[in-house]
Amino acid sequence: MPPPEPNARPGPTPTVRPAAIGDVPEIHHLLEQYAQQGNLLPRTMNELYRHLRDFFVVEIDGRVAACGALEIFTESLGEIRSLVVHDDYKGRGFGRLLVGRLIEEARAIGLRRLMALTYVPGFFHKLGFKTVPKDTLPEKVWGICVKCYKYNHCDEIAVLIELR
Repeated sequence: MPPPEPNARPGPTPTVRPAAIGDVPEIHHLLEQYAQQGNLLPRTMNELYRHLRDFFVVEIDGRVAACGALEIFTESLGEIRSLVVHDDYKGRGFGRLLVGRLIEEARAIGLRRLMALTYVPGFFHKLGFKTVPKDTLPEKVWGICVKCYKYNHCDEIAVLIELR
């Protein structure tokens, strides 16, 4: 591979920021794509507006390239939810950027543990999470999971990180 041109400009820089009202249609579209593949639960536009303050996005070239949310269960436990990266931006580290920002937010508000349910535990393991049995997270299982259509046959893996 040849060296870069001396005057070559780097590509646009991604920005991680709290989601704004105008981002909801793009967030909804991203989540719908993943929900149709069975990789996460669908969320309505109304739910997204109600939970907007939970969401962060990666913006690049004025476009939402990825999103993720921090949901709080108790004074000590939160969950990373709705973590998705647009197909055009996969492999650029945007998921890692979002998880890092969500961990920062969780620490800033005083959470001690942060969990996720995922089909890609290896991604989270690289970021310091460990796989745990779901029954060690009763706040999630009895608060949210029991209402899920996948409850009796959930195939997601629980991961957890202890925050310092």
